[in-house]
Amino acid sequence: MWVWLVLLYGILKGVREIVKKKALEKNSTIEVLFMYTFLSFAMVLPSAGKAVGVESRFWFYIALKSFVIFLAWMCSFRAIKRMPISLYGVLDLSRVLFATMLGVAVMQETLGVFQTVGLILVSVGLLLLKYRPGHRQDMASMGQAVEIKYVVMAFASCLLNAVSGLLDKILMRDITSSQLQFWYLFFLTLFYLLYILLSRSQINWKRAFCNKWVWLLSLLIVIADRALFVANGMEGSRITVMTLLKQAGCIVTILAGRFLFKEKNTTHKLVCAAVIIAGIVIGVM
Repeated sequence: MWVWLVLLYGILKGVREIVKKKALEKNSTIEVLFMYTFLSFAMVLPSAGKAVGVESRFWFYIALKSFVIFLAWMCSFRAIKRMPISLYGVLDLSRVLFATMLGVAVMQETLGVFQTVGLILVSVGLLLLKYRPGHRQDMASMGQAVEIKYVVMAFASCLLNAVSGLLDKILMRDITSSQLQFWYLFFLTLFYLLYILLSRSQINWKRAFCNKWVWLLSLLIVIADRALFVANGMEGSRITVMTLLKQAGCIVTILAGRFLFKEKNTTHKLVCAAVIIAGIVIGVM
């Protein structure tokens, strides 16, 4: 069951990327980040009764997880804005490696032959999505000058997301998915609000609130996160395997690029998707 839940998370993650792009067409980054976390928190308010009873010692770690995600999203948005998206995609591949290393080092998980082969195939498939052999235009885009600080931000985002996944696994040993989701969104909303106040960011509240894509994004996050948290709390779930399953989202973005955004060269991307799917199937064996 936990495999299917994580696979659902991965698919919804891909859908969220599409909705996020639509939402950012009408609002600034901080407007979208704050409003969809606030709306997500509002959606889980009915479960507040189930969220009470968390020991005070866990509040710090939940707040830490929220702060880690707060930093990760701020870094990723700024990096994407300042560098070619193809280059960012290659750097984002390191998230798989970071999560795997943390699973092995901290959770003492072991990589079997199937998991190792699966990880290699997923990495190759994702890498080939950004590098098309013999295509000079792709390589030229990689050669564009990028300030080192934005490269560091991209790597920081990948590492922070991996740390967040590790904290999920640790926290779900002692608290429920309802408790983690409620307090995680509460602290995350608070962090974005504090950022807005301290940075004195100009926010168009009405436009952000009326952005239908932000509402849809909030709903998708609530569903996806609940599925992931429940999966983390299940016996036998492993970070190394979950990391592979989460990459299913790239299949969604490829199909969306072909049918929604009318992108070209989708045949190459579908071949890469086949390699990724093969890696996921082998990795969960």
